[in-house]
Amino acid sequence: MSNMRKTHALVQVAAALLEEPHGRHWGYDTAKKAGVRSSVLYPIFSRMLEEGWLTDGWEDASTISGRPPRRYYMLTSLGLARLGAVLADASRDARFGRLNLKPRLTQ
Repeated sequence: MSNMRKTHALVQVAAALLEEPHGRHWGYDTAKKAGVRSSVLYPIFSRMLEEGWLTDGWEDASTISGRPPRRYYMLTSLGLARLGAVLADASRDARFGRLNLKPRLTQ
């Protein structure tokens, strides 16, 4: 059973991640897409990692210069299913009506 509470921030992060369900997600970019602060995003990512919804890794240092490697996150098949369910539930919940989830659900 999941410990993830359905909040506006979780729904916004789910929508941002599901825009590229099989891609690598960088914290800063995801925060911008989701419209949440990093102080909100990283605890959500931490819980998603604990739940098995995400995996993480580090950018290959040999392919970059002038900055440290960045951590990336990828959805697992479990995460894809669970976040899809989060968005589907939110699209039927009046509390989330102002989030405009419809276009993201059809992509």
